[in-house]
Amino acid sequence: MKDHRILRALEATAVVLFTLQAVRVLFSVLFGIIYEAVFEGLFGISTMIAGIALLLAFLTPLLTPREPRRLRWILLGTACIIALARIPMTLNDPTIRLWSSLVIVAGSGLYLASLLRESPALLVPAMLAALAADQLFRAAGQTFDVTLRSHWWPLLAVLWLAVTVIAAKTCSLAFLLEDVRISMGRVGNPTLGWLGGLALGAFLFLQTSLLSFSNALARWSRSSYSVLTPALLLVTLQPLLPVVRDGLERLRARLGIGGKAWGGALLALSLAGLAGGYLLTGWIAAGGLLLTQLAVLLSLRYFVEDRPLTRPERIHIWLTVGLLFFLVINFAYAFTFTYAYTLEFFRGMGLPIVLIAALLTTLPALLRAGAPVIPPPPPLPRPTPLIPWDKVWRVAQIGGLIGLVTLAAVFARPPAEHLRVPTDTIRVGTYNIHYGYDTFWHLNLEEMARTIEKSEADVVALQEVDTCRITSYGVDNALWLARRLGMQVVYQPTVEHLTGVALLTRVPIEGSGGWLLTSHEEQTGMAWAQVNTANGPLNAYGLWLGLSEEERARQIEDALTKLDLSSGTPLVLGGDFNSTPDSPTHQRLESAGLLDPFALLNREPAYSSPAINPTEHIDFVWVRGLEPVEARVLPSLASDHRMVVIEARLP
Repeated sequence: MKDHRILRALEATAVVLFTLQAVRVLFSVLFGIIYEAVFEGLFGISTMIAGIALLLAFLTPLLTPREPRRLRWILLGTACIIALARIPMTLNDPTIRLWSSLVIVAGSGLYLASLLRESPALLVPAMLAALAADQLFRAAGQTFDVTLRSHWWPLLAVLWLAVTVIAAKTCSLAFLLEDVRISMGRVGNPTLGWLGGLALGAFLFLQTSLLSFSNALARWSRSSYSVLTPALLLVTLQPLLPVVRDGLERLRARLGIGGKAWGGALLALSLAGLAGGYLLTGWIAAGGLLLTQLAVLLSLRYFVEDRPLTRPERIHIWLTVGLLFFLVINFAYAFTFTYAYTLEFFRGMGLPIVLIAALLTTLPALLRAGAPVIPPPPPLPRPTPLIPWDKVWRVAQIGGLIGLVTLAAVFARPPAEHLRVPTDTIRVGTYNIHYGYDTFWHLNLEEMARTIEKSEADVVALQEVDTCRITSYGVDNALWLARRLGMQVVYQPTVEHLTGVALLTRVPIEGSGGWLLTSHEEQTGMAWAQVNTANGPLNAYGLWLGLSEEERARQIEDALTKLDLSSGTPLVLGGDFNSTPDSPTHQRLESAGLLDPFALLNREPAYSSPAINPTEHIDFVWVRGLEPVEARVLPSLASDHRMVVIEARLP
């Protein structure tokens, strides 16, 4: 029985881990498909097929059999298929990733429904262990899951073989047990119920969109990613350790905290932590978000409850309801970023949506907590063993926890910066990085980093920068590029903390900041950094302007009020202006005393958009108080825009 339980827990952890990764991949690939359909009008049969396949993938729990022997075969088959489908997901091809992730999501729905019938007690440890492993993989890749790199496929092939062997062994052991539920210590009728199903869907949303991402917590609270990464892993692992879990129960008993009061505390803590993390900044906000994560993780154990054997269980139905809710709330949250192109109602709705998810996640802890905690009876006297195995086990748990948290801290430690102080000239670039994607929706951050390296730019203004959205693999574009290039970064969020504009600089920063620009359509903003050159300070600004002429007219006037035009300090202003050289925006910048190096040097039009066969000159680096000496457009196709670079002589 014990061997069966351990092997099933390992198998379930691997399945949940692959599912978490597949969900990120699936929503990221779908983002590209939907983007093309909305903005390019490329809505065809393939888009419809993808939509139907998505819906069917979330309905697979309905196929779960009731007969225990068939459950064991389902667990074996789906675990093997999921592990096998995880291998091609390492290939950076949207089509391959779409269908492999759909297979994993479909298989995991069937697997989880079967697991909840056969071994429901394993849901919590498998979920916690998978979340912790996922955090480590992303920390190792500076927020970009290292297991999604193509060179990882041999290791994943070995892992598939290991999962297959474990699943086969678990299945054979299960057939030796007369009654799996009794062997696992459960004689009731485990069920999710509608409340548990919704709670599970809300929990998955919170974990895949915010709470399990240290970069998201860092951007929400404007705190240190390097500190939050090990802190988040520490919080995630706490409920997994028996020494911690038993300690909490003893503390509750000692304080006389009943189940209802405990559930109410978890609910209140999760809501207060999210609100504080969203509205405040600094370590108070970061601490609130970490406490929210702890509260929702402690609520996991209340998702499944026992009902009398006379009442039918409908785990497959309620799990399907939860997965569909997960799908719906993800689309709702995506609309809070794309409200300007979908539904205006969703503008500013990010916090209410995550609060609703936190409420549903912790509600079972309040409603299913049961009677007040009764203090346990004093332990019976037992002979003292020669080796205190209980103490050894506790020490091993704490040692393992310290080791994993230390590893996360090492992964998250910032690499050495490669800074320099310019003397005669400075190179400045602007780059719309398209959320990390190229034209054909390959995640292309490495190629973008190489493009910036080849440009030899000292300062780069970045636009369309995601810092942790499920639609861009949860990667922090700004942090990843800065660490990959050894540069400093200034990030200005514009929508829901997690998307905006940024500045990369290898020139030492003396001061930094940012502002939101007046926006009636998509909210945008401007980042600022004062850098230190050999000839004195230089103000660098980066922005992104809206898509309509009226919007750009408002925003450029707003931006000009933020520029330091009175002190005489030299400045550079880079960005995607969505305006051509004959536009009112261009004329307004010229009238404010800024210079376009391409026009001043009589260069050919800097066609930078689209990246393939560009026809528009809309990406500019403007200067004031500097003498332009060079201007060019790089041929790289790493993004859907080309990078524009100018070189100017310092005064």
